[in-house]
Amino acid sequence: MYKYDRIDQTLVDQRVAQFRDQVARRLNGTLAEEEFRPLRLQNGLYHQRHAYMLRVAIPYGLLSANQLRTLANISEKYDRGYGHFTTRQNIQFNWVTLEDTPNILADLAKVEMHAIQTSGNCIRNITSDAFAGVAADEYIDPRPVCELLRQWSTLHPEFAHLPRKFKFAINGAKEDRTVLLCHDVGIELKKNTNNELTADIYAGGGMGRTPILGSLVKQGLPWNVLPSYLTALLRVYNRFGRRDNLYKARIKILVKALGPEEFARQVEVEWLHIQKGDDHFTQAEWDRVAQHFTKPAYQNLVGLADDQVVELAPEADKVAFKRWLERNVKAHQVPGYASVILSLKLHGTLAPGDATTAQMNAIANLADQYSFGELRVTHEQNLVLADVEQAKLFALWQAAKAQRVALPNIGLLTDIIACPGGDFCSLANAKSLPIAKAIQERFDDLDYLFDLGDISLNISGCINSCGHHHVGNIGVLGVDKDGEEWYQITLGGEQGNDATIGKVIGPSFYADEIPDVMSNIINTYVEQRSADESFIQTYRRLGVTPFKEAAYQDKNENSKKKNAADGRVAAESAL
Repeated sequence: MYKYDRIDQTLVDQRVAQFRDQVARRLNGTLAEEEFRPLRLQNGLYHQRHAYMLRVAIPYGLLSANQLRTLANISEKYDRGYGHFTTRQNIQFNWVTLEDTPNILADLAKVEMHAIQTSGNCIRNITSDAFAGVAADEYIDPRPVCELLRQWSTLHPEFAHLPRKFKFAINGAKEDRTVLLCHDVGIELKKNTNNELTADIYAGGGMGRTPILGSLVKQGLPWNVLPSYLTALLRVYNRFGRRDNLYKARIKILVKALGPEEFARQVEVEWLHIQKGDDHFTQAEWDRVAQHFTKPAYQNLVGLADDQVVELAPEADKVAFKRWLERNVKAHQVPGYASVILSLKLHGTLAPGDATTAQMNAIANLADQYSFGELRVTHEQNLVLADVEQAKLFALWQAAKAQRVALPNIGLLTDIIACPGGDFCSLANAKSLPIAKAIQERFDDLDYLFDLGDISLNISGCINSCGHHHVGNIGVLGVDKDGEEWYQITLGGEQGNDATIGKVIGPSFYADEIPDVMSNIINTYVEQRSADESFIQTYRRLGVTPFKEAAYQDKNENSKKKNAADGRVAAESAL
């Protein structure tokens, strides 16, 4: 993985010293909150419902075991014994104090981590495929490009005050595991017919109040001109993006208003001026960065078939072990190895994406023991050990079970993506975590979950869509109605190559109605599906009507009963 050089380390250390002085001045009253706010946001520090929240960047989702131990130590020393992994490959600490924040940033700097540009109207943490470099379907390892763009965008003076926050996702595989089309800019890396690395650029995607899929604005762009082209794109956005309306300030609104073709034309015009300069990546820069993403010391192993791996388990464990292999273990580029997903979706206990101090320390040890000391953070809020010998999968499974991170529910209904919601976030309209817990408790039968197959369920506590509810097969959005928490249901969303924005099915529900609504929707799928048909396939075949009718059947029956009761009361009064 990438290692800081002298420039990187100096920059991060200086930022810590600057912020330490800013915090001291805020605490002694010489720096007012309105002056301090943009300074703390530049360092990932939010003030939320109950305390400060610090968001730490995990660039393109890659962590060393030592870095995870540092995060565990921070959770124990400065927080409440856990951290929350987000959909954008960050970790959040929800209970830090302002006084402790400089010390936390100093601890992070010692292990080449920071919180720079994890908030504010700037280029945020660049995300990528959690299986980069090992995925069996990969065209190109995107991590060198991710790192080059991270360095290019960090503290870039021209893009420090954009109209709104700006998010990149970069993919280099056949399957999109980055939600590419739902980012301000999505970059799809490919090799052309001459075996040259190129990029297709998608712009104007996003979720939130106005969910839109990104549009292709440039195809076959040589990799080395990415900084000049992206500079041109960001200049057009910086110049014409709405600054008078917070809700219309994202690039998706500009691309929609201009139209993708006109937006692309304006970028090309701006790019013509920049290309005359030297704002390009060089081969020397690629070589400098790419040396950090070489393959680990793989052994020369013989690849095992699934049934051979199952045979490694004792007879009493075979069924459970096979389930875990089916859901949590993914194919690898190198024979004899596999990638393992550790589930942070323990039913009914921790919130989705949360890991305790003990779990983080234990997972760091597992990474050292089984995966060359590295791990990854997924968009779905789980962790990955990317390089595990197939012959050691059973031993790893046993160790993961002891830490309660071996639940075989990856891709199933209870592998819920959820934001912290109203329990923590001051922007949220409603709580997310109790809804996730109630659904996990309702659907706690693994046999049933396996029978249902792949279903994505995403929950957001407000329209900002940090839980990405728009692209869940089933989405839940918390809304406020006259000071009460209600929940709106969307159906038909999907992430990946067939990314689709879900549709709202109708009026919202009370919190205690949601488990029954989910049961009714799922029961409809079970009753109507064809053989081997997934939830999203059944939904697309049937349309929304049967699912909508099922979702509201209890509400309609209760309404009829109430009307009948009101009628009886009226009749008795007339007598």
